[in-house]
Amino acid sequence: MSAMDLVRIQTDGRIAAVSFDTGAKANALSQKLMRELTEAARLFAGDPAISAVILTGRAENFTMGADLRDPEGVDVRRLGLAERRVRLRTGPAMCEAWEAVDALTICAIEGWCVGGGAALAVSCDLRVASEASTIYVPEVERGMNMSWGSIPRFVAHVGPARAKRIAGLCEKVSAQTALGWGLVDHITPPGGALAKAREIAEAAAKLPPTPLKMVKQDVNVAALALAKATAHRDLEAFALMQQTDDFREGVKAFFEKRDPDFTGD
Repeated sequence: MSAMDLVRIQTDGRIAAVSFDTGAKANALSQKLMRELTEAARLFAGDPAISAVILTGRAENFTMGADLRDPEGVDVRRLGLAERRVRLRTGPAMCEAWEAVDALTICAIEGWCVGGGAALAVSCDLRVASEASTIYVPEVERGMNMSWGSIPRFVAHVGPARAKRIAGLCEKVSAQTALGWGLVDHITPPGGALAKAREIAEAAAKLPPTPLKMVKQDVNVAALALAKATAHRDLEAFALMQQTDDFREGVKAFFEKRDPDFTGD
């Protein structure tokens, strides 16, 4: 296993815990962090010794989403389409890697879970959120489409109308609302998400691992059978959106802390 700078992995019997921390409160998803999270997931992809994997961010925030100031990410926007299509696969690859983990995956959310963080969270099997947490998908408000294969996953969890409210209308979803919608599975007092995730992982670890993993796979196939058919173009759409005036205006307005003035171009 290669050394990781931003991701920490601990194992305890049949349970693995993966945490990521950039050292900043926003805990934003840089290209480097996403690569490390992908590598961490692939370590457990088919590990017969692991029954449950917990994923968590910082105590203040799970993550505020993709790092729009990341030099690697900014450089991607300057590339030609052919190379940009390849480089834009980092986020989708991370989510696919977490969805492909054989063991039960449990995401523990404190604080904000934004954009790409929400895409990562719904790639896991279960989500535990503290009462103080908020799930927010602002991509459309930034002049982008929501990508990373997340739309079919949102639909599988909350249905089409609520998925449109989350990813289309950019509604901020409280933990209590997320629980009622089925977007999260448990809520806890602030600071308690990781402990509850561990409780679930311990219950999973007591079960025979192979049938548990078989059931997980069967459920995912049933729920996401058409996922690739419905999300195959979201990366291409994102690459197109990057060339629009509305994308540039959305990102600029975000950094300038003002309302964007979209034109539809």
